[in-house]
Amino acid sequence: MTNATFQVSQVTKRYGVGSTEVTAVRNVSLSVAPGEVVLIMGPSGSGKTTLLLMLGALLKPTTGSIQLNGTVLSALAENRLPDIRLREFGFIFQDFNLLSALTVLENVAIVAELAGLKSRAARQKAAAILTDLGLGERLNFLPEKLSGGEKQRVAIARALVNDPALILADEPTANLDSKIGHEVMRLLRRIAKEQQRSVVIVSHDQRIKDIADRVLWLEDGQFKEVTTMAIDPVCGMSVEQEKAISTEWDGRTFYFCAKGCRDEFMTKPQR
Repeated sequence: MTNATFQVSQVTKRYGVGSTEVTAVRNVSLSVAPGEVVLIMGPSGSGKTTLLLMLGALLKPTTGSIQLNGTVLSALAENRLPDIRLREFGFIFQDFNLLSALTVLENVAIVAELAGLKSRAARQKAAAILTDLGLGERLNFLPEKLSGGEKQRVAIARALVNDPALILADEPTANLDSKIGHEVMRLLRRIAKEQQRSVVIVSHDQRIKDIADRVLWLEDGQFKEVTTMAIDPVCGMSVEQEKAISTEWDGRTFYFCAKGCRDEFMTKPQR
């Protein structure tokens, strides 16, 4: 993949030594381009959490390299990593991890202040992002007054406030119902495309596969299966090529989520 912002090469993570040694992640390679949404799925104990920690520079690999915009993060001294995590990564957690004593605005602005922005500028930037995410009327609310979907949107705003190159999401729909979870993930996909942010999501949630550009299956610490996704040209949804309805037109193959989209396409395919 050309112009990849994020490159993982032959990464392995082992714990223990000798007879107690366990390999949690084994020879994993991954490139993520600007604006691309990658979903990593797999059973419990497959190594997803370990891999995500390494991707976010929270855990060093035993072997292999992790690069962000040409910088080999896995080779940096530990004292250089906190600033990189603050400025280059945006983290979204399943439990939201909002500070209960701070308002919505303060939860986002504090991250910008930690990165060096003055208080007033940080609050202005946080307010603009929150408003864009539909939370303009919730700026002075405490987290306890928010719904689950609103809390996750605050978490997305917090992840975006320092303009990171890469957003990492750990089970972001685990505490949301199906409808709200899907809406939040579609919002994250829109942001990724509009702002050209790279996004990696780790999740068990099969219901959000359609928001991903690629779905990778991690099992026993290795990628076992790659699901190729395509964009339905009518409704804009991502669909698995293997399960989609397809048709040929003008020398190309197009994939559709349903027969209705295929039929609509065929009435005027040149659109």
